[in-house]
Amino acid sequence: MNCTMIRITKFGDITRYDLGRSFFGNSLYWTTAYLVDGLMIDTGCAHTASELDEKIAGVEVKRIINTHSHEDHIGGNFAIQESNPGISAYAHPTAIPVILDPAGKQPIHLYRKIVWGMPRPSQAKPLENGSHIKSGKYIFQVIHTPGHTPDHLCLYEPEQKWIFTGDLFVGGKDRAIRAGSNIWQIIESLKLINSLPLTAMYPSSARIRLEPEADLQQKIDYLEMVGEKVLGLSNSGYTEREISREIFGDAMWIELVTWGHLSRRNLVHSYLSNPPG
Repeated sequence: MNCTMIRITKFGDITRYDLGRSFFGNSLYWTTAYLVDGLMIDTGCAHTASELDEKIAGVEVKRIINTHSHEDHIGGNFAIQESNPGISAYAHPTAIPVILDPAGKQPIHLYRKIVWGMPRPSQAKPLENGSHIKSGKYIFQVIHTPGHTPDHLCLYEPEQKWIFTGDLFVGGKDRAIRAGSNIWQIIESLKLINSLPLTAMYPSSARIRLEPEADLQQKIDYLEMVGEKVLGLSNSGYTEREISREIFGDAMWIELVTWGHLSRRNLVHSYLSNPPG
C-alpha cells in the first residue's frame, strides 16, 4: 500500500511542509515546501501535489518561487495554479523551459517517476540574479547558487537574515552526488551564502538551522577536504573507480536504486572535471 505523507510545522510567519510518498508507512524520501507571507517556496512533487493544495486551501498564495527545476520542487505548481488562477511560478531563467514542459525538457529516470512522479506543465516567469521579490511584510533577494543544478537559486531576506536554500545545503557528509552536479560550484555557492549575515537557514533536504554559520562552514570544510583527497589520489595515478572505493568505501544502496545516477563515482568525477584554478 502506498500513500502520501505531509508534516506541517510553523515557525512564526513561516510554515514548513515536509512532503513524501510512503510505502507501508515509511517515507521513501522527504522534500520540503515553505509558505511565508503569501510566498510559496517550492511545491514538492507530483505525488503530493493535490494534498499540498488541500492543506493551503484558504490561505492567500500570491506567487510560487521554485529554487530549481527538479521534479521534487516543481511538482505542485500546476495544482496550486489551478486552484489560484493567475498565479505564476518564478524561477531562474534557465529553469523556465523545464517548468513549462517538464516531460519534454527534463525526462526523468524510472526511480524518479516512482518516488516523485512527472510534474504537469505550469506557468512560469524568470527571476534574475540580484532581483528582489516583495511580499506583504518582507523583501527577498534572489541569489543564483549553481552547483546542485545550473539553475539553482536561494532566497535571502536581509532584514530578518533568513536564507531559503533549496537543495544547496544537504545535511550530513556527502558520499554521492547526482550526475550533472558540479561540486566545486556547490562549494562556492555555500561560501557565498555563508558570507551573509544569517539568523536562520531553511533548506529543502535537511532540518532548519538557527545561527547556521557553523553548519555551513563544516560542510564547506568537509567538501574541500574530500576534494583535496580526490585530487591527490588522481595525481598518484588512481582511477575514478579506485578513488571512489578508497575514500567512500563499498557501493551504497542508493547507487543500486538509482542505477548509478546518484553515486560515489559521480562525486569523484565532478571533483576531477572542474578543479579550481
